Amino acid sequence: MPRSVVTGGAGFLGSHICDYLIGKGHSVVCVDNFITGAEANIAHLKNDAKFTLINQDVTEYISVKGEVDFVFHFASPASPIDYIEFPIQTLKVGSIGTHRTLGLAMEKGARYILASTSEVYGDPLVNPQPESYWGNVNPIGPRGVYDEAKRFAEAMAMAYHRTHNVDTKIVRIFNTYGPRMRKDDGRVVPAFICQALRNEPLPVFGEGSQTRSFCYISDLIRGIYLLAVSDLNEPVNMGNPSEMTILEFAKKVIKCINSKSGIVKKDLPIDDPKIRRPDITRAADELDWKPEVSLDDGLVEIVKWFKKKIGEER
Repeated sequence: MPRSVVTGGAGFLGSHICDYLIGKGHSVVCVDNFITGAEANIAHLKNDAKFTLINQDVTEYISVKGEVDFVFHFASPASPIDYIEFPIQTLKVGSIGTHRTLGLAMEKGARYILASTSEVYGDPLVNPQPESYWGNVNPIGPRGVYDEAKRFAEAMAMAYHRTHNVDTKIVRIFNTYGPRMRKDDGRVVPAFICQALRNEPLPVFGEGSQTRSFCYISDLIRGIYLLAVSDLNEPVNMGNPSEMTILEFAKKVIKCINSKSGIVKKDLPIDDPKIRRPDITRAADELDWKPEVSLDDGLVEIVKWFKKKIGEER
């Protein structure tokens, strides 16, 4: 039975990774300090003999007894609301936490999978963004704590690969959505859906001309696993290359829900990326991966999730 350590395993992405790995026959050690993760995300796993939870900050020394085959480092605040509230923790989990988890992978001879982000490209000057693009990042802006933490983490992963022969993988994750997202995490999908379900105005920043692409969670997790068992060591973009403006997305959400919501314009946040679209050629050619869930089908599922969450408020 393969054994995997998943940091941030109680988070949105991490909990789905835990599920997928257990479904593939792995035993899983989940490491999380619940700064942004939720026990509800892993409650269904707590009685599973293949699942172990360690409540710990990954910037501290990580001790895992026995063999480990994979280390998935997915711990980090990931939404603007979270990393602006926890800037130091975000920088530390990307630097010290990456160092700790790479040390664990080296000690155990395990494969190492780093959750990086499209934010390493900053406010890109090319579209779509290929892995060869170095980015356009403001290191001292409010978003810099997340962007630079991930850029540092990538540099450290490659240093361990080149210096210590650790088998590292880097996945650059573009906008992903699905069940277990928090209502209040500030990202556009939960924000628009929850406001539309309440018939509240949807806030669009600027003219809403900035673009995003949205990948459903099951597609992303499948791609991450394919990367984990591959021979690739260079960064790999994963996301849906179907691009749309934020204004178009707002209108699609309103129509999907048949909401009475209108749209209200607000000032653009500092360093808000104007374009965001992955070039997934490497994933398609090397991993035979591409997203399969359409935005229309994915929205149906995520709307069900948030209807339940909002219903629990009442």
